[in-house]
Amino acid sequence: MNYPFWEIPHLGSGWVIGIIAIFHVMISQFAVGGGLYLPLAQRKAMRMADKETGAAWLHQLVSHSKFFLILTGVFGTVSGVGIWFAIGLTHPEATSTLIHNFVFGWAIEWVFFMVELTTIAVYYYTWNRIDPKLHLAVGWVYSIASVATLVIINGILTFMLTPGDTWISVAGTGQEASRFWNAFFNPTYWPSLLLRGGVCTALAAIWALITSSRIDGDRQPALKTSLVQWSVKWLVPSFVATPFLLMWYLSMVPESQRTLLTLGIDTIAGGTFSTVTRIALIIIITSATIIAVAYYLAYRNPRDFNLAHAVSILLLALMATGAGEYAREMLRKPYVIGRWMYSNGVRVPYVSRIDAQGYLAGSNWVWNGDGATTPSSYSRGEAIFRGECGSCHTMNGYRPMRVLMDGRDRTGIHNFIVMLHDYKPDSPYHRFMPPMVGTAQDIDDLTNFLNAQVNPPASQGQKPLLAANR
Repeated sequence: MNYPFWEIPHLGSGWVIGIIAIFHVMISQFAVGGGLYLPLAQRKAMRMADKETGAAWLHQLVSHSKFFLILTGVFGTVSGVGIWFAIGLTHPEATSTLIHNFVFGWAIEWVFFMVELTTIAVYYYTWNRIDPKLHLAVGWVYSIASVATLVIINGILTFMLTPGDTWISVAGTGQEASRFWNAFFNPTYWPSLLLRGGVCTALAAIWALITSSRIDGDRQPALKTSLVQWSVKWLVPSFVATPFLLMWYLSMVPESQRTLLTLGIDTIAGGTFSTVTRIALIIIITSATIIAVAYYLAYRNPRDFNLAHAVSILLLALMATGAGEYAREMLRKPYVIGRWMYSNGVRVPYVSRIDAQGYLAGSNWVWNGDGATTPSSYSRGEAIFRGECGSCHTMNGYRPMRVLMDGRDRTGIHNFIVMLHDYKPDSPYHRFMPPMVGTAQDIDDLTNFLNAQVNPPASQGQKPLLAANR
């Protein structure tokens, strides 16, 4: 425990990241796809033979660019800062690794991000105020900058799943930054980049349908028909290419991580689905539904396509995006950085050292005694629970330990913890959970704490999780 622990009761700190990330991904990837949509739509309008229709398109694009500016420039920026805040508190060890290894990558990404914010503001506020060709050029500058941010952030995100053998070979030596490009262009970089690019174009269409649905189909039937149908076509490349890109992506994922997906498929006959398998099914179902709804309600009947229809597509996209991000996170289990750091922040090479010295031996944030007095076994167990279990489990809410341990006496809880500590390959938890690290005393301390929570003495009542029992 090199950092203080951030506890979110019931919900869990991991879900704070998840909730912010789902909305941020929906907006940030729209910032990339929409950055292509706007200049291409403007160029199309400028080249239309029917000048009246072209002018109507341009007028609608002014409204859409305002919506785009507010959504991406305000909500996208705020949610992005929120993610940094959440990951820094929830996974400080992993965040530190990413910052130290990719410090120049982050710096470059922020340069392009500042270009994005500047150019989209200039793009909106200069409609009909500067030469149309110059205005279009501003749109293309924004588009290039937004794609550049995707190119950079994709390398860092994929690194967390597949850092690659070259980087792993120097990890922990202080030479990690010398393998920057190997870590950046890691095994899943290219398939992930193309997958995210497809998602960006699809989200450009879905968000464009929100603004297009508000056009009065009775007063402007030609405008609404042309814009809605043109927007729906942006869905096609993504949904055609995604199955092939997904197979490429999965082929580059380590076999140990792919097993998390195939485990559920192999055991369907027994009625067992892994979490990743369930999520994959959600993605397939929601994606197919998006295509069906967009085709029948938007493309076939554009004049009657309304805001409620558009919002329904957006909600389906939100479900698919959330499922996709959750699946990506689950594929990393039991790591937060593949083969280097477990999801609770313990570095893989340090396991044997912690087993010998104790989990709390080097922590500056836990009271280890003052020579005359020592902390109780319960308080030590509470600290170990927070550090080793708290990033994925709560006591009463998400993945609740009281429910998971319900029905076990102290011996049963102790045996369960020993199984996690031994971390044998045939353990049913080996593929999802990191090992419990520490000494035999640490195991007893954690056992005592969990037993006090699950089987509180009747005479004392149940001890609260945050009780300072020293």
